[in-house]
Amino acid sequence: MADTITIRSDIETEHALDILTHDGSSRSAAIRQAVLESAMRKERAAAMRRAVLSMPLGEPDGVNISEEISRSRGDER
Repeated sequence: MADTITIRSDIETEHALDILTHDGSSRSAAIRQAVLESAMRKERAAAMRRAVLSMPLGEPDGVNISEEISRSRGDER
């Protein structure tokens, strides 16, 4: 048997539950589905972050950004 979870809802939560149960779903089913979908989104976001962070940076292009900014600011005087 699964554990029972109790939540305290507020106006925003009640509105969201009204939307999620508009199709006749029970509040319990709607909450379960929302928790599962939220977890999947977080897992996908973490996987995308890991993928981006593991991407090769490539070869430097030889441009020193700080020198370019200093040079352009020097021209403004």
